[in-house]
Amino acid sequence: RGRPSSPGARRAQRGGARGSGQALLANQCRFVTGLRVRRAQQIAQLYGRLYSETSRRVLLGRLWRRLHGRPGHASALMAALAGAFVWDEERIQEEELQRSIDEMKRLEEMSHVFQRSGVDCHPSEPKSQPEGNEDSGGKEQPWEMVMDKKHFKLWRRPITGTHLYQYRVFGTYTDVTPRQFFNVQLDTEYRKKWDALVIKLEVIERDVVSGSEVLHWVTHFPYPMYSRDYVYVRRYSVDQENNVMVLVSRAVEHPSVPESPEFVRVRSYESQMVIRPHKSFDENGFDYLLTYSDNPQTVFPRYCVSWMVSSGMPDFLEKLHMATLKAKNMEIKVKDYISSKPLETGSEAKATTPSSERKNEGSCGPARIEYA
Repeated sequence: RGRPSSPGARRAQRGGARGSGQALLANQCRFVTGLRVRRAQQIAQLYGRLYSETSRRVLLGRLWRRLHGRPGHASALMAALAGAFVWDEERIQEEELQRSIDEMKRLEEMSHVFQRSGVDCHPSEPKSQPEGNEDSGGKEQPWEMVMDKKHFKLWRRPITGTHLYQYRVFGTYTDVTPRQFFNVQLDTEYRKKWDALVIKLEVIERDVVSGSEVLHWVTHFPYPMYSRDYVYVRRYSVDQENNVMVLVSRAVEHPSVPESPEFVRVRSYESQMVIRPHKSFDENGFDYLLTYSDNPQTVFPRYCVSWMVSSGMPDFLEKLHMATLKAKNMEIKVKDYISSKPLETGSEAKATTPSSERKNEGSCGPARIEYA
């Protein structure tokens, strides 16, 4: 009793059940999709409050390049949305360090050729300068000598497709050791004491794999310009066997440091410093090669920016030199970055409390623009 009287009735009943199940599944899918869309809107609103339009474009562009054509990288997207810094994409690689060292070797080889020929110590003709970045898109311009002194030579060359210049310094110091000079350049806490233009300088995050660090640096600019802030990754290497040390820095984006209306964010910034001791890391005397470029986003003409950089770079390097001398003569304790290797100084966790490893304070007169 109660059973359908025919096979057709039973098929109709089964069809009705399947239709109900499909309708239930469709409703569930619409519900889940609605939740995800609302969640995406909330995330977009959050990032809209934290980041400027330019920052959002950069972030989305990097996400697209990172994920496009690479299935299985949803974790990178989740990390970005969660506000994590993706070290796999941003850490400074060994190849970048080696390129800087190779530039130093080329300049040294050319210097030796000129010395054997009885010509002045270092080449000064633009056509004689090293090639520089080999992986840039367009044809690179020759180097132009800007300043030629006995222990300090400054060149510049136009950056293809922009109104900016790249700068290169080859110099020598004989009254401090390479170790002292290198450590003073790396020590952020001591920098706050000898550089009066620093408003803020702190390590945001460290990479346990490579020893790279992300830093946030805010510095005064000459009146009437706004102060500038830089978010950049840096990595250093000390090669005892080949008697060379290198420090490479370049601008990055970090979710922990959104743009501030108080400062102008500098998004294009690169710096490579190579130091070659005359004898050893702990004996006075070394040569250095500094290659530098940035876009300070000023409204001044190209020649004004070039003048500021050309005059400011020697000022900064001399200020760094004097801070090294002061640390040496007054026995100010500066962190030894050569003994404590990068992997021993940090972890992947964010580092917001800088070390305080010195007994005395040093100071020095301000320079106009900073380059480290």
